Amino acid sequence: MDKKERKRKAHDLDVTVWVGKSGVDAVVDELNDQLADRELVKVKFLRAARAGSTTEEQAADLADRVNATVFDTRGHTAVMYR
Repeated sequence: MDKKERKRKAHDLDVTVWVGKSGVDAVVDELNDQLADRELVKVKFLRAARAGSTTEEQAADLADRVNATVFDTRGHTAVMYR
């Protein structure tokens, strides 16, 4: 899938993983499972999860933990793929 097609698909995605006050540790397994079944997964970082760090930093940390790539971040939402 090329970048343009990936961007189009990402736009239409609903958020399926929410990172809250428990942090990225709490969603690693869920994100891993979803990435095994889907091409793209949209992740929302709630205010409690961002304590002192940016969405980009949180997304990069989470992507490293599940061996994924961050495709895009907008606001407090990131799209990842493998």
